[in-house]
Amino acid sequence: MKNFILYDPKLLIYGFLIIFFASYGQTFFIALFNDDIKDLYNLSDGQFGMVYALATTSSSLLLINFAKLIDFIDLRIYSFLVTLGLLLPCVAIYFLPENIFFLFLIIFALRFFGQGAMTHAGITSMTRYFGENRGKAISFGNLGGMLGVMFLPIIIVYLNKFFDFKQIWLFCSLSIILFLPVLYYTLSNQSDRQTKFRDSIKHEKKIWSTLEVIKNKKFLIYLPLTTSFSFIGTGLMFHQIFIFTQKGWTLDMLGTGFIFLGAFSIIGLLLGGPLIDLLNPKKAIVYLMLPIFIGIVVLLLFENFYFLIIYMSLYGLNLGISAPFTGSLWAELFGVESLGTVKALFHAIVVLASALSPVIFGYIIDWGFGIGIISIICLIMIVASTLLPIIFDNHE
Repeated sequence: MKNFILYDPKLLIYGFLIIFFASYGQTFFIALFNDDIKDLYNLSDGQFGMVYALATTSSSLLLINFAKLIDFIDLRIYSFLVTLGLLLPCVAIYFLPENIFFLFLIIFALRFFGQGAMTHAGITSMTRYFGENRGKAISFGNLGGMLGVMFLPIIIVYLNKFFDFKQIWLFCSLSIILFLPVLYYTLSNQSDRQTKFRDSIKHEKKIWSTLEVIKNKKFLIYLPLTTSFSFIGTGLMFHQIFIFTQKGWTLDMLGTGFIFLGAFSIIGLLLGGPLIDLLNPKKAIVYLMLPIFIGIVVLLLFENFYFLIIYMSLYGLNLGISAPFTGSLWAELFGVESLGTVKALFHAIVVLASALSPVIFGYIIDWGFGIGIISIICLIMIVASTLLPIIFDNHE
């Protein structure tokens, strides 16, 4: 482990921080302001879910071609572009007018640059430059995102006592500005890093195009399983306040739940990274959705506060193990030279999946159905997506 950390500590810091700041574009963070936004625009859960879905879907379609630029341009240029891209909507929220199109553009930019391009940069870099230790590197980078999940909701709940939601987003903007010089420092030796990487992949003969990846059987077999948590997790997180209200849980309990979610996501990362470096990702990944499957069963059947803790802990555990498992899987199937192209496509589909569930779950809520129907839909998806690789992959 010591040799792993000392191998490229600057890049580990880069991955950690860029994924942390990508939190501003993640659903869990935006959802903290759902009530403020819905009140400002007089939107229902389904209507706001629709705006969110349209913005996220648009971002996912553009992300396919944009994110694969990481295979062709300097990582420093790519990283500065996407970080500045996230800064703009954070500043814009402070000046948010009551115009629904303006809201669409802000959510689009948050999702495109935050959840999409910045997360893609962090995970792709960890996967690409750390070779056989990529599982541990992905876990370390995603630790930044997990700490964001763990602590940012608590910070926002506290700041809400003294500031309105527009002012809080302005503070987010200032934090991104402070991140920019750190970004420059961590990537200061990128030229040497890229030269070593090019020397290490001379044996890779196949350069994958986006169309070739789409047509590949392995990609299609594993895609539903690797994207289902994004759909399910985003939908549950986006409508977390409705779910908590229906279960009789308070917002104070939500803050406590996020502490357990964050703690267990870190446990998932610490376990998942080393495990995936030892195991075959193709064989191990069929167990990927087991924690959230159990968590949703708990959410469906129980209402006691202690079961909230169990549900949030299992959600966090699944969140933690997902990143190293999926990142290593695509590297194993397609190699690392075209990894930006492969993961750009995958990440765009993940973003699309995260766009669909808020609006689908939102209209299920608007039509008078509760968490029971949503839970059953999620459980069916988990079972179906898990069976695909078991049935159709030949385990060559």
